[in-house]
Amino acid sequence: MRRLVSLSRSLMGKKIMMAVTGLILFLFVVGHLFGNLKVFEGADKFNAYAEGLRTVGAPFFGRGQLLWIVRIVLLLAVGVHAWAALVVTRASARARTVGYERLESQETTYAARTLRWGGVLLILYIVYHLLDLTFGRVNPGFVPGNVYHNLVVSFSAWPVATGYIVAMLVLGLHLYHGLWSAFQTLGLNRPPTYGWRRGLAGLVAVAITGGYITIPVAVLLGAVR
Repeated sequence: MRRLVSLSRSLMGKKIMMAVTGLILFLFVVGHLFGNLKVFEGADKFNAYAEGLRTVGAPFFGRGQLLWIVRIVLLLAVGVHAWAALVVTRASARARTVGYERLESQETTYAARTLRWGGVLLILYIVYHLLDLTFGRVNPGFVPGNVYHNLVVSFSAWPVATGYIVAMLVLGLHLYHGLWSAFQTLGLNRPPTYGWRRGLAGLVAVAITGGYITIPVAVLLGAVR
């Protein structure tokens, strides 16, 4: 136990915490995408999927209990991930005694330079997303239990759809840098597979981002209504 506490207080421990919570959030993003894509199967199947999330774990858990446990774990993961990232970033800044005159492309990327503000934007959007489609506080046409209807009403408003698309683009940058950093931490970013691994990180980020973006676009175009 003492070793775990000591590790958690170290910079390496913070990096491990950031990696573990990042993996948890990545798995959620992938699973959430597959679930959301069921919207293209129609209202009945999408609502059945949403209802299944509320009843999963029965009879050991009451309706929605396990879902709320998952939500709490995810929110804690977001908090720990953001806190660990902030601590690691500050430590890196303090360790850099001489500022860079210019940023080389091999030392940083656009995704890396925007990682901090991108993370803040994602947290803000998560709050709005919960108020919109979970609690219905900012969704004027919210109908409890009718998830398909709530989604269509929300994304039918172009400002909301645009905000979602922007948030998903930011998520894509975050995923790209996160995956690339994971490869680097594991010591895998070395020739001759350097470019291949960078391409893989980019491909995964683009696929996930594109999958999410298809939903508001389909609503705006009337393909989902």
